[in-house]
Amino acid sequence: MKLWAALYAIIWLVVLEFVLALAPQLRPLPTYLHAVLGVLVVFVTYANRTALRDSTAPGRIKRIAAATFQISIAMVVLGVLLLLNVGAGLTVLPGVSVWDGIIFLHLLLALAVITQTASVATSYDMWEEHEFARNTAPGEVPPPPRPSSAPAPPPAPAES
Repeated sequence: MKLWAALYAIIWLVVLEFVLALAPQLRPLPTYLHAVLGVLVVFVTYANRTALRDSTAPGRIKRIAAATFQISIAMVVLGVLLLLNVGAGLTVLPGVSVWDGIIFLHLLLALAVITQTASVATSYDMWEEHEFARNTAPGEVPPPPRPSSAPAPPPAPAES
């Protein structure tokens, strides 16, 4: 799988995680699939981080991918705590348990993985296609570039 595709795949894996979490009537199957996909997210974010680290991509993309991998690990740790019902009987506020706080953080980290990965995927894709090398006029929205076998012309010099 190409790197850009693996980067976008994380987004859809986490979306599938949300769908599984929203299917309580089918328990326990969605819980186990959710856990397996969570571990898969860690492996794919690790593979993406490693592939980006070994590329010549800009440093910011590499740093965000590394942070996304770390967030995915934290998400799995919280998922294990949820599976074990840690804090379910400990109330910190009326009607709010420690378990509720853990599930909130788990959800927050899942959203962070989606947003960070979307950022990395888009910026890597644009960097790989050299889209940052061409400026557009204000108000202009050019069509996507057409694939060709001919080498791309050199970028126009930037105006001062």
